[in-house]
Amino acid sequence: MRAAIEAARTGRGKVRVAVVTKTQPMRSHSVSAEGGTAAVLYPEEGDSFESHIWDTVKGSDFLADQDAVERYVSLAPLEIIQLEHWGMPWSRRKDGKIAQRYFGGQSYPRACYAEDRVGFYEMSTLYDTCLKYDEIVFYDEWYATKILKNNGRFAGVVAMNLKNGEPAVFSAKAGVLATGGAGRIYSFATFGHSSTPDGYAIAFRAGMPLKDMEFVQFHPTGLVPSGILITEASRGEGGILRNKNGERFMERYAPKAKDLAPRDIVSRAMVTEIREGRGLKTEDGEDYLLLDLTVLEPEIVKKRLTSIREICIRTANIDPLNEPIPVRPVAHYYMGGVDVNIDGATELPGLWAAGEVSCVSINGANRLGSNSTSECLVWGRITGELAARFAMTHQPVEPVKEDVELEERRIFDKLLGPAPRLNPYNVKREIQSIMERHFHVFREQESMEEGLRKLRNLRAEMELGVEDKSRYYNTNLMNVLEIECMIDVCEVIGAAAVHRRESRGAHARVDYPKRDDENWLNHILAYRVVGGIEFAYKQVVLTKYKPVERTY
Repeated sequence: MRAAIEAARTGRGKVRVAVVTKTQPMRSHSVSAEGGTAAVLYPEEGDSFESHIWDTVKGSDFLADQDAVERYVSLAPLEIIQLEHWGMPWSRRKDGKIAQRYFGGQSYPRACYAEDRVGFYEMSTLYDTCLKYDEIVFYDEWYATKILKNNGRFAGVVAMNLKNGEPAVFSAKAGVLATGGAGRIYSFATFGHSSTPDGYAIAFRAGMPLKDMEFVQFHPTGLVPSGILITEASRGEGGILRNKNGERFMERYAPKAKDLAPRDIVSRAMVTEIREGRGLKTEDGEDYLLLDLTVLEPEIVKKRLTSIREICIRTANIDPLNEPIPVRPVAHYYMGGVDVNIDGATELPGLWAAGEVSCVSINGANRLGSNSTSECLVWGRITGELAARFAMTHQPVEPVKEDVELEERRIFDKLLGPAPRLNPYNVKREIQSIMERHFHVFREQESMEEGLRKLRNLRAEMELGVEDKSRYYNTNLMNVLEIECMIDVCEVIGAAAVHRRESRGAHARVDYPKRDDENWLNHILAYRVVGGIEFAYKQVVLTKYKPVERTY
């Protein structure tokens, strides 16, 4: 939506902007973002661009492209102010200025927040602003299945109208891919069920490389047993992680930062506590630790963590004012994505990518909390403007008719035609089970190779079909298309994880426990080729900051 607004502003009266979205926009999972949006607002109070850049680069375990980080940090404050002007109800300090809180790995309180409903308010503000532009048209409940190109240029997308099952071509001079990450490829995840890796998959199939896909972020505090996110703001406000003995165990792993160390460090510490017998178990045998908010003043929880308290009461019958919250690391974010340059441009001229689906790369091997929503805003603005300027200065290219026909046959003949030989939902559960067992917080060569072998065997046997043959609101067909995307992207994640023989950020290998800058200080690009995946490398952009040991 940020890209759509900027495209409409740039080409006022000269462009038409189609927002093609699988869900109604306010049902997008971005509404669930809770804790904050990072930006340096008050340098006179001690914070600085330099500090935010360093925190982000260090947090990334030095795999971030530092020129992109510098650009991001310099533009983020402008987006906070822009949202303010559009009506975003930021929480306020007593002096009336926008309030900020601490987040893991951030040296200053620079996460701007609106209670703990930041995503909902940001999405509401952007949606309301989109509606002010006649140039923007929303195509709700349209599922994009293929990127079209001609003469080496982006030509549009094939999409299916979920309401009536009819396919259509959205011809376009330019496009911005903004579909989010890989979502529910893990069973214990913070995402809604509509969050699947569709954007990664259609870009990969269209010949664009996926970069750094081995880096999967596990947020330390997923509510047990649902996986619903318990925001890092809980610890930013002073919440404490404890093991079954009541110990504040993070003091052992990050003596200075403690509970506000970066997410990769906290997640590894929690899994270690569980493995060494200091965790607890539910009646169903699920492992967990405790997030203690009883140490906070009740008014802080009631006013700044409103949604968290409500979620705990409604879904777990726990009031965090009185008892600790059961949590464990949960799949939350994908640092990798479609390879783009500093402007968000993909290898396909006319197509840009922004947000979690892209890898620009400011997050490297580990994203700092509160950087993701501001990244969406910054590169939404950049890519929206550039896409509009491209559209205004280029002639259209027509999609190749045969490509469209092939895609329609794939969906309506191959999937809707024969009876299904496998239950697709069993396949989905198996994919998630493989990812949970073999590509989690800690990884090891033999286990990952076994997981990759299982994924490839599953693909070879996967003759999916659709039981429901109707055209109207055929969610069964949509789910099967999503599962095909899941298996494609999981194979890339697995192959890249096996390939990177070091530990860096969220990629923690027990058989290669050290970071290896001599051999692995580079991005891994995965290309789709006949018969599998081919890897290439891209240098990390270093400007001022040389890799050092990462301690907190």
